[in-house]
Amino acid sequence: MAPAAGAKKQKKKWSKGKVKDKAQHAVLLDKTTSEKLYKDVQSYRLVTIATLVDRMKINGSLARQCIADLEEKGIIKPVVTHSKMKIYTRAVGAN
Repeated sequence: MAPAAGAKKQKKKWSKGKVKDKAQHAVLLDKTTSEKLYKDVQSYRLVTIATLVDRMKINGSLARQCIADLEEKGIIKPVVTHSKMKIYTRAVGAN
C-alpha cells in the first residue's frame, strides 16, 4: 500500500551562505592617517604589513610603503626580513 498523501517531506531550503563584509581600506595616506601612523606605531611591539592593514585601515601596498618609510626614519627596526614576511619592532634607545 502507498503511504498517506499528507505525509510528504518538506523541501530542503538551502542557505545563502555566509556573507563577508567587503573591507573599505584607504589606498592613499591622508593627513590624519599619517599623523596617527607616526604616533601609534611607536607603541607597537610587533609591526607587520598585516598589523598596519588591520589597525590603520589601509591596503597592503600602502602598508609596505609606510613600513619602508618608518624604517628609513628610524622609528622601527627589522627583526626578520624574509622575502615572504617582514617583521619589525619599535626602535628604542639611542636614535
